[in-house]
Amino acid sequence: NEYAWQVQQRLREAGLRVEVDDRSERMSAKIRDAQLQKIPYMLVVGDREVAEGTVAVRLRTEEDLGARSVETFIAMAQEAIAQKRGI
Repeated sequence: NEYAWQVQQRLREAGLRVEVDDRSERMSAKIRDAQLQKIPYMLVVGDREVAEGTVAVRLRTEEDLGARSVETFIAMAQEAIAQKRGI
């Protein structure tokens, strides 16, 4: 999915660590793997997100934060990182 790679580039430019999981596994398996790896945020990109220019945000705790613009997610993630570092 080209959009996923574009999102990855934007996140990296913002200084965030990101990987695209483009394996041909079921979505539930990918989410479970990310949770086991303790990845704090999972961004899901499907047809709807591509059409709307958004990403669906899920937390490791299984909480679904819904669709957000990439810019909104970047701001949210950077704020969480700053709080964690005590900046």
